[in-house]
Amino acid sequence: MDSTVYVDNNATTAVAPEVVEAMLPFFHEHWGNPSSMHAFGGNVKRHIDDARDKVAALLGAAHPSEIIFTSCGSESNNMAIRGTVDAMGGHPHVITTRVEHAAVLGPCHHLEDRGYRLTTLEVDGRGGLDLDKVREASASGKKTVASVMWANNETGVIFPVETVGGLVKEGGGLFHTDAVQVAGKLPIAVQGMPVDLLSISGHKLHAPKGVGALYVRRGTKITPHILGGHQERGRRAGTENVPYIVGLGKACELAMRRMETDAANERRLRDRLEAGILATCKGARVNGDSANRLPNTSNISFEFVEGEAILLMLDDVGICASTGSACASGSLEPSHVLRAMDVPRSMIHGSIRFSLGRYNTDKDVDYVLEQMPRIIDRLRELSPFV
Repeated sequence: MDSTVYVDNNATTAVAPEVVEAMLPFFHEHWGNPSSMHAFGGNVKRHIDDARDKVAALLGAAHPSEIIFTSCGSESNNMAIRGTVDAMGGHPHVITTRVEHAAVLGPCHHLEDRGYRLTTLEVDGRGGLDLDKVREASASGKKTVASVMWANNETGVIFPVETVGGLVKEGGGLFHTDAVQVAGKLPIAVQGMPVDLLSISGHKLHAPKGVGALYVRRGTKITPHILGGHQERGRRAGTENVPYIVGLGKACELAMRRMETDAANERRLRDRLEAGILATCKGARVNGDSANRLPNTSNISFEFVEGEAILLMLDDVGICASTGSACASGSLEPSHVLRAMDVPRSMIHGSIRFSLGRYNTDKDVDYVLEQMPRIIDRLRELSPFV
């Protein structure tokens, strides 16, 4: 195959051509500062307002003012967790899960190091939460900030955020959800949900890298961490990244229009890819809840094979995927998500995540299915454990 087959859309997505087209005028025509008093700059602000409307519509927010533009999902997560904890005062109890993205676990552990009480909830073998444990942690009798992801980036497992948020709110706490992997894939309607804060990232839904957003429900107190300007109603200082904000708005508009079609096609391709791999590669298993997950995501472990070796061989034939393992300090460390799920030792290092996207085709799936059995068979021949 001459071109690259990209099946790593949970890592990043291609910027949609429509998004690029929408952004271009703001590099060379409408390049004014939206905070300027003159019309040349001031007219740019209405395009930011339009983008904010589109993001609010995708998230089902009650009002566009509830949307704060950020640089990425990581900033949105940090702002949500650290900002609400600071605003709440009195060292509130922080709750999260073992399978969160590092952009949530990082600030949570940072707060723990500063003396805050942190509860990290376990998951079961399918990656699901024990709601009784959520209820128990949320009823701590003191101020609480909980951050629980909507869908896992590695396995695609979807958490019941409406139920989790309800339990947190019953206990009097604030609830944040990292919806970076959900936005553009599944419907979101925050106005009618027990969600106080919600994070998204542009490059996960065909907008460029370097832009994200944080939904903050009206009345939710949050301390800004970037100071020095009036932008974003004083909640995040700094001159607005206008081209990228416009791009995010356009990507949200496209997602609303294409979500149902995209999700159906991605689910069909994923199921076909997954079934083909399980049928042709011995010792393979799907990690996570096979039904309750994102339509585009499949995390598969291969017994007695190293995930990094699979990725290298896939890369050699032009296939881009990812692994749940990471090489750190010269030693192989399995995915914290798969460890939390107690994936068997013989399989935990051999996990590969395939994540389909808007531009994948049946031809892509055919090519991956053609290459995978050969790669797994070759690596098994070389494995000292078989």
